[in-house]
Amino acid sequence: MDGILPLWKPKGLTSHDCVAKTRRLFNMKKVGHTGTLDPAVEGVLPICLGQATKIVPFLMDTTKTYIAEIKLGSATETEDAEGRIIEEKRIKGPLLNETIDTTLASFKGKITQIPPMYSAVKVKGKKLYEYARNHEEVERPKRQVTIFDIIRLESDNNDDSLIKIKVVCSKGTYIRTLCVEIGRTLGYPSHMYSLIREETGSISKKDTVTFGEIEEAIQKGEKNELLLPMTSGLTHLDRFYVDFETKKRVEYGQKLPKPDQEIKTNPFAVIYQDHLLAIYENHPEHINQIKPVRVFNSN
Repeated sequence: MDGILPLWKPKGLTSHDCVAKTRRLFNMKKVGHTGTLDPAVEGVLPICLGQATKIVPFLMDTTKTYIAEIKLGSATETEDAEGRIIEEKRIKGPLLNETIDTTLASFKGKITQIPPMYSAVKVKGKKLYEYARNHEEVERPKRQVTIFDIIRLESDNNDDSLIKIKVVCSKGTYIRTLCVEIGRTLGYPSHMYSLIREETGSISKKDTVTFGEIEEAIQKGEKNELLLPMTSGLTHLDRFYVDFETKKRVEYGQKLPKPDQEIKTNPFAVIYQDHLLAIYENHPEHINQIKPVRVFNSN
């Protein structure tokens, strides 16, 4: 069984918990998720089964869409609502929407972030949260990420301290840190109050299934119908369609002449009659050749 399970991750479970539960439900060993979500976060978590585990790195490289709430007036050690409050400042009154919109717009484009101490980023072989729990200071590496779009949304409540936003961003973006930076620009200590991931690449909330729906489908013998094809996780890659003769060469993992058709992405998907054969890339040493990165077994 090969494909992508478009899971709607519930609050309270880690991404690893979701993988373990999927292994049990589908009775499979080869299962992997495509981007960690904290236990307090819900949302789209594509889980790859079987040969689809080979595309995990490529699916993780897609853009993400989040709905977040920023809580103004208090900062926490973890930058989210789970952490201990370390700074507070009274909210003087509701901020003008124009002020918020201008501030949000200033974060659009390439920005530099410093990962939060309570994160899984590794420094000198240890995860940052391990340093944080031991109260150890360590220099955190800066990273550049891209905010493709960021807008204010109408809030569901009348709390002047909450700002609801929608963010479309590149992989590696820490929304917690973004919330803190936005609050700081507005003049307040702040933290991420809530977070929902609405999209990963081309997989969105409307495509997802819950664990309850999965269990129901398994009881009906319809679990295969829950899976999306592997190509649905690679829509950000160009496609190179091959004929039957070339298909055989691809299945043997052979290098190929560079295609005549224009291919803008590197790597790219190799397709035969809508069936994903492999992922290839431009050969780093021979400009007229392409070479395999991942080859998928024939069914």
